[in-house]
Amino acid sequence: MSIDSLQDALHAHLARWGLRHVLSDADYFAWQRDSFSSTDLNQLNQQVERKRSGALCDDIAFYDLTAQPHILPVLYSQRYEYYCEIGARVAARIHPAKIVLDVGSGVGILTTFYAQQHPQTEFVGIDRSPASIGRAQEQAERLGLTNVRFHCADLEAASRRRSYDLIVATHALVQAEQDPGVPSRSWETFERVRDSLQQTDFERRTGIGSKLDRLADLLAPGARVILFEKTRQLARRVPFQRALAARGWHLAEHPEPVRYRLVEEVADDGPFYVLEQGWEGSVAWDESPEPDEGQAFDDKVLRARSHDPNVPLYENHSPSAQRAWEQLPDRTVMNECTRREADGRELHVELGRISGGVYLYCANTFDQRQLVIVPPDRVADLEGYYQEIVQAP
Repeated sequence: MSIDSLQDALHAHLARWGLRHVLSDADYFAWQRDSFSSTDLNQLNQQVERKRSGALCDDIAFYDLTAQPHILPVLYSQRYEYYCEIGARVAARIHPAKIVLDVGSGVGILTTFYAQQHPQTEFVGIDRSPASIGRAQEQAERLGLTNVRFHCADLEAASRRRSYDLIVATHALVQAEQDPGVPSRSWETFERVRDSLQQTDFERRTGIGSKLDRLADLLAPGARVILFEKTRQLARRVPFQRALAARGWHLAEHPEPVRYRLVEEVADDGPFYVLEQGWEGSVAWDESPEPDEGQAFDDKVLRARSHDPNVPLYENHSPSAQRAWEQLPDRTVMNECTRREADGRELHVELGRISGGVYLYCANTFDQRQLVIVPPDRVADLEGYYQEIVQAP
């Protein structure tokens, strides 16, 4: 079945769960106000704050609360497009698996969809939230599904038999969403050194090392793995990919970044990985930045004059800003500062002149780049911006 057909089937499936595709924040919050009491809202806000603390008990309590029948449809509708994008991609890749483990299955929205689409395949969903597992079991029975079962367990408590020929984990393994990852060698490069201590520390901080080891224990020989985590930033993507490769998993297809909306907020997540065990395919691991949409530098902009004095001659906030900075003609540095920030990243800020303009360039070892060029008569603007950055604590 094509991705488009699977997404059509997902719309019908999500409707059976009571989810709606809400396109505006105003409509979504109006629905929330109509559905939730003040007590519900207070409990949700309290649990969100506790969940951010990172404690396992608080994480479970949050998902137990969101599994309540009157809360689930509203809250999970925020992830409507996520379910459509990821559910269709996973469902299209399940065949020829005979037994599939869905790690972090939650209330079972996607697990039950996979079971519907592949009635000859056995599915097992595991999650740490008792209320979520209870809701998943109820819905599976309501849908008449006999090829799916759910267990309240974390990865460590899953069956130790090497029995699964496909494991799916989407937004389930990397919970340390604020971890900056591993820095590049210097602010001038996107490359990461191969430092075993640095890699081990990343895997420990994020918890990904022990979880990947556990997945490896559960896989049957020649099995596949489908992963989709919040690792799109290069500083997180590189050590994540190195952790996968170190465990003998190879790319079965090119990783795919996925974009979807959480109501109005755009999420750029992934990549979406399809991995195979025990053989080395033709798709190589890529540790370079994604191609971006930053405007290529052209020195014609230096001869242009915008009608709006507040608009720079050139502005780029993406990785390609580095190449544009390298191409600046007759670059003369007026002021520059390179320092170590409190979070460990190395920051470089540079103010200079070029033929026909003044530029400000910022770069750091977590892959952020910014280049702004203005006419010479606006040098004071960039001088002020430079001082703000340099003097910031």
